[in-house]
Amino acid sequence: MQIQHEVSLKAHNTFGIDVKAQKFIEVTQLTELQELLIHTTEPILILGGGSNVLFTQDYEGLVIKIKLKGIDILKEEGDSVWLKVAAGEVWHELVLHCVENGYGGIENLSLIPGTVGAAPMQNIGAYGVEIREVLESVEAVQRSTGEIQVFNNESCNFGYRESVFKNIHKDAYVITAVTLKLSKNPSFNTSYGAIQDTLKANEVDTLSLKAISDAVCQIRNSKLPNPAEIGNAGSFFKNPVIPQAQFEALKERFPNIVGYPLPEAQVKVPAGWLIEQSGWKGKRFGNIGVHARQALVLVNYGGGNGAEIRKLSQDIQASVLEKFGIEIKPEINIV
Repeated sequence: MQIQHEVSLKAHNTFGIDVKAQKFIEVTQLTELQELLIHTTEPILILGGGSNVLFTQDYEGLVIKIKLKGIDILKEEGDSVWLKVAAGEVWHELVLHCVENGYGGIENLSLIPGTVGAAPMQNIGAYGVEIREVLESVEAVQRSTGEIQVFNNESCNFGYRESVFKNIHKDAYVITAVTLKLSKNPSFNTSYGAIQDTLKANEVDTLSLKAISDAVCQIRNSKLPNPAEIGNAGSFFKNPVIPQAQFEALKERFPNIVGYPLPEAQVKVPAGWLIEQSGWKGKRFGNIGVHARQALVLVNYGGGNGAEIRKLSQDIQASVLEKFGIEIKPEINIV
């Protein structure tokens, strides 16, 4: 293992923020990761694809970039196949691998940036599908001991963009692999209108994994900026969930408010709608701003810094709270 010193992290985060890591190493073997976790006494930051992080300053410690690779079939039984996937695999490349091999279950999660290890942390989801629906287990290394522990689906305690790895076990484990149960005879989820409209526009008569994946990619590309062109981390804020009674009261004041009913008399309100109605969509402040096509996305046009983006996010939060009485929270990690 070779630790590098004073390494720029600009190429390792999709916001393109130019900060430095005091120490930096890429880990390709599980035993290397275990050894580092056991013997390193300084602060440690685990980095995957860097698509869910905002750096606001240099990191005074060791940044470990997870590069563990591997997609293996554990077993096949009937119409089901179990894949064990290493944490360093690129998520979208995994989706394409599954589509190509006829394994259904994650095609609606196409083009979500980041690595596989980050997927269960926030229970990634899109277009009516969440990873918890196909996840069998998570393999993780305990930071304090270096020991491997396996979490089944239930013990991950998944919620909306939540898991134990974001709350009670935050910074206690490093995810090294996941096991997914996928279907070789999939049922297709086209419940979101945007998918149906895109499939119709593409003149798709027969549904397939590829057709749905292509449609999702087309939708995402039309709404979200490419990090290779404009620095961003996708959706910056989570969609807030509020009580049904609060939503009904808001509907009297804002008849056009959008909401999606959830169990237990809760309603999910699109954060993008709240931000847009608060006047932020398309606003630019020097080298940073709010994207013109999607108000959920904060962007770095080049040369912006993380502290500026954090301040912008706080101003947006304050204005949404003042206008609607709803607190919106960041979906990304701020370092």
